[in-house]
Amino acid sequence: MDNYNIAIDGPAGAGKSTIAKRVAKKLEYIYVDTGAMYRAMALFMLRQEIFAEDEGKISKACNQAEITIEYIDGEQQVILNGENVTGQIRTEEVGKMASAVAKCNAVRTKMVQLQKNLAATSNVIMDGRDIGTVVLPDADLKVYLTASSKERALRRWKELENKGISSDRSEIEADIVKRDFQDMNRENSPLRQAEDAVLVDSSNLTIDEVVDKIILLFKEKCSGELG
Repeated sequence: MDNYNIAIDGPAGAGKSTIAKRVAKKLEYIYVDTGAMYRAMALFMLRQEIFAEDEGKISKACNQAEITIEYIDGEQQVILNGENVTGQIRTEEVGKMASAVAKCNAVRTKMVQLQKNLAATSNVIMDGRDIGTVVLPDADLKVYLTASSKERALRRWKELENKGISSDRSEIEADIVKRDFQDMNRENSPLRQAEDAVLVDSSNLTIDEVVDKIILLFKEKCSGELG
């Protein structure tokens, strides 16, 4: 094998994107934010005024959306039909729509193929809900990153507070629990820990501790190959 792949799965708010970005930077690998790709698709659907419940329209419209990832000055940029939408896909509205869009088989089929193509040609680290189970079943290292719903809600609450947005921690946790149930019970590619994935609970770990742990796991898995 000429390139290496790392897959990180886990529930919403577990810190997958933050951790994956830092690991990718340290290893000098390409970080593929699969969640951002689904968010771009969600943004497209919202712009088309398609409702989350209308799977038929979502299935039909997804063929009109071309989503790619580019790196500009070392930073990932998400391109939707030629437009850089990186700064428009992190709203709560887009996030909720993305969870609905991800349940659509036609959308997932399109996304998975793009993600597989990236992994086949580059050293990549991907995070999402089904990377180790569906997208990269042969990844060199699979990690299931999680944290308690209470801790994930606290992190989200702090993030909003830092932005000057007041919120209710109990409501945030209730929404997280709801999203967990939805992701774990969807018909297509439900969120689950791959049999050969390493469980990493970040509830009581710092970001740096999680990053170091994953890099150590990767080097142990690939010892003798990395040189």
